Amino acid sequence: MKFNYLCISGESSPGSLIIRPNRTQHFTDDSLSLSCEDQSDSTGWRMRGYSYTETLVSCSSVSGSTCNITFLSTSHTGVYWCQSVSGGCSNSVNITVHDGDVILDSPVHPVTEGHDLTLRCLFYNKKIPGSGVDFYKDDSILQNQTTGEMTISNVTKSDEGFYHCKHQERGESLKSWVSVRGRSHVGASMSVLRLISSLVTVSVYLQLTIVLAVKCFRARVQTDEDTQNAVIEE
Repeated sequence: MKFNYLCISGESSPGSLIIRPNRTQHFTDDSLSLSCEDQSDSTGWRMRGYSYTETLVSCSSVSGSTCNITFLSTSHTGVYWCQSVSGGCSNSVNITVHDGDVILDSPVHPVTEGHDLTLRCLFYNKKIPGSGVDFYKDDSILQNQTTGEMTISNVTKSDEGFYHCKHQERGESLKSWVSVRGRSHVGASMSVLRLISSLVTVSVYLQLTIVLAVKCFRARVQTDEDTQNAVIEE
């Protein structure tokens, strides 16, 4: 099944591309599943792909909005996205298929600021060496002699860049771009609104408590005065 590279620029869409396995780099002969998901209309989206060799990407099989590729090859390296019936597109994802012995397991979608970023070095025969893996960002070494996994805590925009890993004997992976997006303004606004709502609730509660306390105090004073007046009259 062939796909045409056609999108209506500027049209926003809630569709998202789900990739399984969820990583940007893959080995040749691996299988790959790409699905388009949209909360409002899951049937109105289809996966699209265009390889860097300027050829349209073919699926081994298609099920609804899911494209299954049974045996990956380097020709599947390219850009993938979801497209609606009206022509609107989701964010695109770059997929790289490597015919070497080492790939980098990095996130497909951008990492949100403040979250952790975990990178792994994977090997073709699935066996991970005990040590000797180096991780690089923009060709500068970050960690060396690791066990094949590295985590960057509380990421910021400065952590954006090209990452790759290298093993002394097995070789090195290709480079993958890792994006970092800012915290959601909507989420931050909702947090502020929840805080304001809580403060208002507490303020109202305190005001009611004070009013009731004053009324109780006045009632008690009035009762004491009435009692004293009654004793005097007797």
